[in-house]
Parts: sequence; C-alpha cells; structure tokens
Amino acid sequence: MKSYRKELWFNVPSRRGLVNITHQVRQAVKDSGIKEGLVLVNAMNITASVFINDDESGLHQDYEKWLETLAPEKPYSQYKHNGFEDNADAHLKRTIMGRETVVAITNGELDFGTWEQIFYYEFDGKRQKHVLIKIIGE
Repeated sequence: MKSYRKELWFNVPSRRGLVNITHQVRQAVKDSGIKEGLVLVNAMNITASVFINDDESGLHQDYEKWLETLAPEKPYSQYKHNGFEDNADAHLKRTIMGRETVVAITNGELDFGTWEQIFYYEFDGKRQKHVLIKIIGE
C-alpha cells in the first residue's frame, strides 16, 4: 500500500470564511498516483472545519446564520473559555461542522455523490492555518 501526504495553507482575511478545496484535493489525488484507496482531509486547527456539501451561495449563507444562532460570536462574555482569546464560538462551530472528511478514490478520482464538494470553513481567521491531506491505497 502507498501513502501520500500534502498540506494546504490558508490565511482567511476575515474572522470566518468558507473555501472550496475540492480542486486542491483532486490535484493531490492525481499527484499521489493512487488509483484505489481513501483520502482523509483534516483541519489541523481546533477552530476550523473540513466537510462535504453543495457549493451553493444560499446554503453557505444559511450555514453562517445557523451557526451564529447555535454559537453566537458575541457577547464574548457569555463563554467561560474567552479570556486570552475571544474564540469560544469558533471551537463550538468546529464541533458542529466536524474536523475531517474521508472520500473514496476509484479509478484515480474522488468518488463523489451528486453536487458533493469539499470545503474548509474557518471560524477564527486572520492568521495562518492548515489542512492535512492524507491518501492511502494502491
């Protein structure tokens, strides 16, 4: 079995931001030479997520509204975690959206369902963060 590892680096200029990383993951699969296997795509920071869904702007706006209802950023004083930083809401949003996703690789391609795309969702931006892509297979 072969394995391949790649990191993607981000510096989202706002506190929150959604980035479609499907193209970069596809390129990593191609670069790996693996034709049958699995790819793990994993946010390497506790205040960001990686997930799969549709790339539709209305849905992206719905995520923001929904997450802000569940874990509002302000007032910062509502969270015991806040003190040195003001990012407690980002930790909670990450828990809701998840840490990683795994996709099957078939015939050297991501084996997606209809409309599926891979996203990086930053909840505490304005600094450098990264995502791990780990591919295993034959």
